[in-house]
Amino acid sequence: MKQLLFLFLFLNVTLSGCKEEDFTMQNDDEIKQYLATNNLTAEKTDEGLYYIITQEGAGVNPNIANDVTVHYKGYLLNGNIFDSSYDRGDRSTFSLNSVIKGWQIGIPLLKEGGAGRLFIPSHLAYGANPPNGRIPANAVLAFDIELFEVR
Repeated sequence: MKQLLFLFLFLNVTLSGCKEEDFTMQNDDEIKQYLATNNLTAEKTDEGLYYIITQEGAGVNPNIANDVTVHYKGYLLNGNIFDSSYDRGDRSTFSLNSVIKGWQIGIPLLKEGGAGRLFIPSHLAYGANPPNGRIPANAVLAFDIELFEVR
């Protein structure tokens, strides 16, 4: 009986790990396909975030302890916009330590006054638990971001 229980636990843990890894690879493939289809060239971080600097800034790069003021548009790879400070007509200010991991990694790649595009795999965003009905579970998120101020 102990051997059967051990085998069950081993397989459960092993298969769970494979599913997450497969999903990370699936997100990576989705991003690569999007980049190829749209003739875009992006850099990739060690964590799996893809980014494009679209405008070099002249200011400082933020870090996790900073508050930043940005304009952004968040969308899925199919083009559906799920959030936009532009649409609200108001820039957003927040602490970098309070946002998704993809923003914590990606926004510090921008300099104050700069802009970029982030492609965030689900393990660096909301994973299986997105906050609203506009973002599907395990979705790749794309963001166009302008960084205005670092405090």
